[in-house]
This record gives sequence, structure tokens and C-alpha cells, in this order.
Amino acid sequence: MNEQTTTLGQLATLVNGQARGDSATVIHGAAVLGEVVAGQITLVDHADRVKRLAATQATAVVLPENVACDWPAAIVVADAHAAFARIIVHFRPPRQHAATGIHPRAIVSPSARWGKGVCIHAGATIGEDCQIGDGTTIFPGAHVMPDCAIGCNVTVGPGVVLYENTIIGDRCILHGGVVIGAHGFGFSQVGGRHVPSAQLGYVRIDADVEIGAGTTIDRGTYGATSIGAGTKIDNLVQIAHNCRIGRHNLICAQVGIAGSTTTGDYVVIGGQAGLRDHVHIGAGARLGAMAGITNDVPDGAAMLGIPATPEREQKLKLAAVAKLPEMRQEFKAMRRAIAELQTAIGDSQKPLESDQAA
Repeated sequence: MNEQTTTLGQLATLVNGQARGDSATVIHGAAVLGEVVAGQITLVDHADRVKRLAATQATAVVLPENVACDWPAAIVVADAHAAFARIIVHFRPPRQHAATGIHPRAIVSPSARWGKGVCIHAGATIGEDCQIGDGTTIFPGAHVMPDCAIGCNVTVGPGVVLYENTIIGDRCILHGGVVIGAHGFGFSQVGGRHVPSAQLGYVRIDADVEIGAGTTIDRGTYGATSIGAGTKIDNLVQIAHNCRIGRHNLICAQVGIAGSTTTGDYVVIGGQAGLRDHVHIGAGARLGAMAGITNDVPDGAAMLGIPATPEREQKLKLAAVAKLPEMRQEFKAMRRAIAELQTAIGDSQKPLESDQAA
């Protein structure tokens, strides 16, 4: 299909949706509600956003089946987000990266070994005795230090640093600026000085892990800091030395996990949560955004707050705090009432003037 002459009907066919209105309507691009202009198609994924659509010049809209909207040109689908994503890709297809091979300006040690279909871009460096699996791509500026082992179909983004002995499993994605295997933050005070503790371990990342931009994972003291298969880590996360993260965890942005902390499988950690050292987070636990974890968390628990407590307990506390202004007014009114009552009681106990005269 030609991008410049794509019709509403063609887009509906592309996403297996139902076209409403004139199928011959020409669509030149796709944009979200806040940016859409005439000639483009946009997305409305909730009934609350229909009013916002009315304020745009959108030519067409992608709608889920459960949203009522009488826009003159629309595509109705079961999954509006999946459909809109396909339309975006149609109008803005991802740029294809260089074909496989070693770029002349890449620096690759003669002792490194790599499989079929590997692509190493300009400016990447590969150290001694590294192993790189089939289909892996290493982008410009990445530094892979000696004795690293990278699996098959891995993406190593621009500026990624893999310290020595790092192990990366198959199909992992490391976004730009990730640093794996730096020294952990451990010191002993000797003679009034901070002396680094041993930093002799490494990091092991299992298969299908995705690590967001700017995230850092420190090496173990003697053994491995490990990330379980299928875990997804957001941008700007810090995982300290000796941590063992379970399988299929979801760790949101700016989380900090201190040394020797462990998690079970399918744990979810909200943004900016902080976990102290040497605690265990049970399988299936959910830690809310900015939670401060100071103790072990049982399997399946939901924790909120600083310090974190079970979700129900924390919500009761928050509800009580929200009522404090009202309670303060009630307390002041009670104090006034008590003062008035005390005054009245005092007045009733004073002797009458006739009694005093007698």
C-alpha cells in the first residue's frame, strides 16, 4: 500500500477491523489525540475521550467495540491499541538496521568468537575471549569487556557497557546506557579510610530479559548477581550486588534494590520503590510506587507506603489522615462545648445572694 494514498478501507483490512463511513477516505498519517491534524487517523480508547476527539480535525478514528462514537469515518476493532500500533507502523515503518557483519570501525579482539548473522556496528568494542551468539546485534558505542558471553538474537543498545565475565541469555534486549557488572557499593572502614570490599563476582542475565535505558546491575561480591528469565526492567533502575531477581518480574522506573535482596517469580515493583538489603520478596507480591520495603514480604502480598505495610492497612491509614482536618474541627468544637459546660456547672454551684445575706 502507498502511504500517500492509503484509504480507510485499506487500513481497516490491515487491522482486521470494520470500516464505518466512506471506505475511500484518504488517510495520510496517524497521530494521538493531542497531535492529530486533518488527513490523519487517531485513537480513542475510552468513552471519556470522545469529547476530546470532537475538538480535533481528525479525518478518522480507531475505536474499540465498546465505545459509542458517531465520528463520520472510523475503524472499529476488538483491540484498539493493537490496531493503532499496526497503523502507526504502516505510516512510520521502523528503519532497517545494517545488514549482518562487522563494521570496519568496530574494534573486535582477535580472540572473540561470534556466530552467524551477528551485526557489530561502528564504534562498538568487543574484548578478549568474548562469545557472541547467532543473530545478535551490538550497536555503536557499546563496550563488551573480556570474557563476556552473549546469547543468540540479543540486542545490545548504544552505549551499553558489559563488564568482564557478564553472561547475557538469548533474546535479551539491553537499551542505551545500560551498565552491567560494575563494582557493588561495599566498603569496610580500615584505619579511618573506606576500603572497597571484594568485587570478584559477575552478573548473569537469563533469557528474554529486557532492561531499560540507564539501568545498572552490579556484579556479585564473589558469585553472581542474577536476573531470572522473562523479567522486564524499566529505565533508571539500580540493582545492587548479590541480588537474585526471580523470573518474569516487572520492575518499574527508578526502583532501587539494595544488596543481597531476592525476589520470587512474577513480582511487580512500582516506580521509585526502595528495597533495603537482605530482604526477600515472595512470589507474586506487588509493591506499590514509592514503597519503602524494610522487611521480608510474603508470597502474593500487596504493599504500600513508607515504611511499606499491607495494602489494606495502608489505605485505612490514608483514609484516617484525609479525615484529620474534619476531626480537628470536631475536636475544637468539643473543647468549646466542654469549656461552656464547665462554666455552666461552676455558675450553678455559686451560692445565691439571698443565701449569703441569711
